[in-house]
Amino acid sequence: MGEERVKEEALQLIGMFQLLPRWVVFDLDYTLWPFYCQRRSKRETPSLYPHAKGILYALKDKRINLAIASRSPTADTANTFLDKLSIKSMFVTKEIFFSCKNKTDHFRRIQSRTGIPFNSMLFFDDEDWNIEAASKMGVTSIYVDNGVNLRELRRGLTQFTENQNASDKNQRK
Repeated sequence: MGEERVKEEALQLIGMFQLLPRWVVFDLDYTLWPFYCQRRSKRETPSLYPHAKGILYALKDKRINLAIASRSPTADTANTFLDKLSIKSMFVTKEIFFSCKNKTDHFRRIQSRTGIPFNSMLFFDDEDWNIEAASKMGVTSIYVDNGVNLRELRRGLTQFTENQNASDKNQRK
């Protein structure tokens, strides 16, 4: 499925939801692209998972802000790859720095820079411990085992809506 077709399907999918996240945050390695960037040379030509670019464009078209939360020890390589893929400018904030622990520091920086509450964010990552940590902060977090795709986007938007509805019910009690 081509990038434009993925974008069209993602736009239709996003249009099915009344409640949308204000921010969608992506991990890089094995979430947007199928490799660890620290094991690659900056001279290489990187590639994204097949649905990734179309999904990013659809989210931007719907005016949903995009961010990166990556524990990569090679931020320079990651940024070079984002440039080569012509997607670097799509991300409002890029938190790419190594951490021995989960991504709580990444999310605190995103929240501090944007002022957006954690419960207004949707996050995609391929590591359970990052998903668990971000979820405990109130971020709707979706584990992806083969990169971000339309199925995972649907799952994320559905979970985000369910979390928002549950939060609204709790506030009314």
